[in-house]
Amino acid sequence: MNYISTRGNNQKMTSAQAIIAGLADDGGLFVPDELPQVDMEFIKGLTKLSYQERAARVLGCFLTDYTDEEIKGCVERAYGGGKFDDAAVAPLNIMEDVSVLELWHGPTSAFKDMALQLLPQLLSTALKKTGEKNQVLILVATSGDTGKAALEGFRDVEQTKIIVFYPENGVSRIQKLQMVTQQGENVAVTAVKGNFDDAQSGVKAIFSDREFNAKLNEAGVSLSSANSINWGRLVPQIVYYFSAYADLLKAGVIRAGDEISFTVPTGNFGDILAGYYALRMGLPVKKLICASNTNNVLTDFLTTGVYDRNRDFFKTISPSMDILISSNLERLLYHVTNDAAQVAEWMKSLAETGRYDVGAEVLAKIQATFGCDWADDQKTMETINAVYGERKYIADTHTAVAWDSAHKYMLQGNAEPMVVVSTASPYKFNESVLTALGEAIEGMDEFQLLDKLQSMNSFKIPAGLAALKNAEVRHGNVVEKTAMPQAVAAFAGQN
Repeated sequence: MNYISTRGNNQKMTSAQAIIAGLADDGGLFVPDELPQVDMEFIKGLTKLSYQERAARVLGCFLTDYTDEEIKGCVERAYGGGKFDDAAVAPLNIMEDVSVLELWHGPTSAFKDMALQLLPQLLSTALKKTGEKNQVLILVATSGDTGKAALEGFRDVEQTKIIVFYPENGVSRIQKLQMVTQQGENVAVTAVKGNFDDAQSGVKAIFSDREFNAKLNEAGVSLSSANSINWGRLVPQIVYYFSAYADLLKAGVIRAGDEISFTVPTGNFGDILAGYYALRMGLPVKKLICASNTNNVLTDFLTTGVYDRNRDFFKTISPSMDILISSNLERLLYHVTNDAAQVAEWMKSLAETGRYDVGAEVLAKIQATFGCDWADDQKTMETINAVYGERKYIADTHTAVAWDSAHKYMLQGNAEPMVVVSTASPYKFNESVLTALGEAIEGMDEFQLLDKLQSMNSFKIPAGLAALKNAEVRHGNVVEKTAMPQAVAAFAGQN
């Protein structure tokens, strides 16, 4: 299987080469040139396996240039060794009317761990396989969770460095603490004066600056990405859709071949796109519900076919979804149209005018698979309170957005089993969660808030968050968005 650009520059790469490169030369995203197919026997076979074994089976469908032994080794190093606080890695909490896929049991308490514990292993293996001699500098823009998960995953990984940019005032206090206290000899963290889209656009501009990249390359440094623009970040996420289905099958909630639906809180579209790949491979999925917060550019697109980022940007209590430029939508458009020239034209329009219109025919194809809804902060808080009142289950501010959208979808008479994809531990957003639960928190610091939430929750405070109390702040750099290239150059040793 080869990997090609969504924008059609005829560049073909193996999966190892695509993972090292991160982004195609023309600015497009790498996608497989064919989508593998699995049958129900493959899916039923997953029920007897551990998460690690399930991952090896699914990943093997896409990483065809990796040996079985290489994939198994990568998976064991990513998900083994006690890194996850649940043996199931991605446990499915099955309730009467919905099931909750908990993707936050890893070292940084967010779903990004599912991919960012594995990506460094895939990259490190790829460097050896391809004989790459350059040091690889991982460039990351984060709206909160990706940054810490990438830093933790790449910490002291041989032949790599990593620099993370985050919006100065656009992440939760816990998220910021997680990043600025990060240890490791090969890591850097820099705040950007602006929002996430400013940071993400800055990173993309650096990747696209050929002169800048050439200078780095002369010095023995190659850029790559740990954002979901990198195929190595996206492919691990396909696994947990299969795993959730296998768990429902194993529990007798469904029979082989029954359709289920997923509701996914998403801003950059990568998490839900992984579900689309699972569906295209043969997983029986009826609908993928895209749940947005007040920055509901995706909801509008999935309703009208017009993507328009020319709108107000809102800081919400679900900051990991505070995004107006959803990078991974480009991959979906390619697979739906199979027309790289058209995708390139839409992306050019987005860059130049801030909008594009895919038209009625393409929209209808997308709507056959994707539903959508959104919730503002008030509704999100009401949902947290209602879920706790009814079930004594505490959802974080992103999971609650999905829960509300799933509830509205089911009220429309859709009766297939529903899986709510839970993307973060409530402890990462304890102030908002406790406020939603009606608790008095005035004057409490972050760690008193953690203790308060623990008193109401059946899940313990994650060890990584508890350890922040005495962690040393190691990173305090703040730059204008225009100064991001200089920050990269300095960290790469070029200034």
